[in-house]
Amino acid sequence: MAKRDFYEVLEVQRTASLDDIKKAYRKKALQFHPDRNPGDKQAEEKFKEATEAYSVVSDPENRSKYDQFGHAAFQQGAGGSEGFGDFSGFEDIFGDLFSSFFGGTSGGGVRTRGRAGRDLKYDLPILFEDAVFGVEKEIDVPRRLLCKTCEGSGARAGTSAETCSQCGGAGQIRIQQGFFTIGRTCNICSGLGQVVRNPCQDCAGTGLTAVKSKIKVKIPAGIDHGQRLKLRGEGEGGTGGGPSGDLYVQIMIEKHAFFERDETEIHCRFPVSFASAALGSEIEVPTLEGPAKLKVPAGTQSGKVFRLKNKGVPSLNDGRRGDQHVEVVVEIPKKLSAERRQLLEKLREIELKEDKDEKGFFDKMKSMFG
Repeated sequence: MAKRDFYEVLEVQRTASLDDIKKAYRKKALQFHPDRNPGDKQAEEKFKEATEAYSVVSDPENRSKYDQFGHAAFQQGAGGSEGFGDFSGFEDIFGDLFSSFFGGTSGGGVRTRGRAGRDLKYDLPILFEDAVFGVEKEIDVPRRLLCKTCEGSGARAGTSAETCSQCGGAGQIRIQQGFFTIGRTCNICSGLGQVVRNPCQDCAGTGLTAVKSKIKVKIPAGIDHGQRLKLRGEGEGGTGGGPSGDLYVQIMIEKHAFFERDETEIHCRFPVSFASAALGSEIEVPTLEGPAKLKVPAGTQSGKVFRLKNKGVPSLNDGRRGDQHVEVVVEIPKKLSAERRQLLEKLREIELKEDKDEKGFFDKMKSMFG
């Protein structure tokens, strides 16, 4: 059976924001979660379907692939996911999404799961040429990492964090509502299950300190303006053994003085003299790899566009290069030497004579067909 469109599964538009997608998934999760539908295979399948859809469209990188290639981007052998046959591990993926509705931890004991670090965004300006051919950049990223003094515990040397007295280390307070036990994040320990009574002086008990990190970013050839690169684990550090966040590097391509880009195609305008356009000539035009020869046929009109194959931008998908399009602009000289003026005046006399002869010819034709 063919998979349904992920946006259709979640009942959102393709342009939906991340918040709208999260709200839509919460609604589906509440409706079809196995804890609410024991023994209902149909509800279980719908829950799996919604969870798979959310796992893709809630991630910027996966969502971009899905919007471009659909389900094919995640088929086995296509470099993507092979599907999500089991839903038992999704609470780890989505944090507290289910815990606030279905009671949180399965065992009801002390929480051992740490808190994931925050994702970060970095705007990286690059040259037009760097976007075409690819480049490696080193960036300075301000972020918070595990405090070296307390090793991320948040507690002053010689002390340690204490188990939260309100939640008993579970990180949640359970409230019975009818047939359901609802777990809410403990407001004393903020869901960590522990409280720091004597905070570390260097990190003020957070377990994280501000640093500037040098990170190398490999920018692939063919990247376009506004696209983002995801660097896993290069965001802020997690606490309590939680994973680090990710770093999203948004590419900002500087404009070029001569070239313009349209996906994999490059466009430019190049001036040629009146004589070269009229008589024909071979000219040299600039490309991103140096000068290239271009034949301009006799009688070329201003605005004529010529194509230089494989002189454009490589595709991110298959590496194939686009073309460069050269628009010829015939120049009219603003100042004339005496010799040029004399030659042009002679040319004008010839043109007037030819125009007069042509007019006489058309007048004869007109009289013939009355």
